[in-house]
Amino acid sequence: MPKRRTDARRGTPLDRLRELAALLDEYGLSAVSARWDDVRVRLERRPAPPLPAPSLPAAPPAAAATSAAKSEGAEGAAPGHVTIEAPMVGTFYRATAPGADPYVREGDEIKEGQILCIIEAMKLMNEIEAKVAGRIVKILVENGLAVEYGQPLFLVEPLH
Repeated sequence: MPKRRTDARRGTPLDRLRELAALLDEYGLSAVSARWDDVRVRLERRPAPPLPAPSLPAAPPAAAATSAAKSEGAEGAAPGHVTIEAPMVGTFYRATAPGADPYVREGDEIKEGQILCIIEAMKLMNEIEAKVAGRIVKILVENGLAVEYGQPLFLVEPLH
């Protein structure tokens, strides 16, 4: 029977799994595979289930509000306006904290690269930046609602 080669630097199988899990987080990967000796491992990140929307008597359900915002963003875009879309799935926040001033308001002039909002995804706060300089014509999503990838967030009139 052939003798198995061991490498003290590799650590235990649990250490190897932890290293792979760290790679998922560090590089934002959805899956990672590895093979050592006769062992094959695949770690896969599954999207977190959507958070339940707070129940308010006069507010529409989150799904209805999300699809309404999508259709409004698509139909309400005037020629020459730029739509800034959600780069990920998560929860849309207009400010850093509930009582804080929002990053932007309708009518505000913005610069390219300016932070417009935050999208919380998997307990990480992701700052969303303007891709053009201009004026905020319309904010298409209510604060605290779930957004989908590619959903319109802002309608911007670019500076000429």
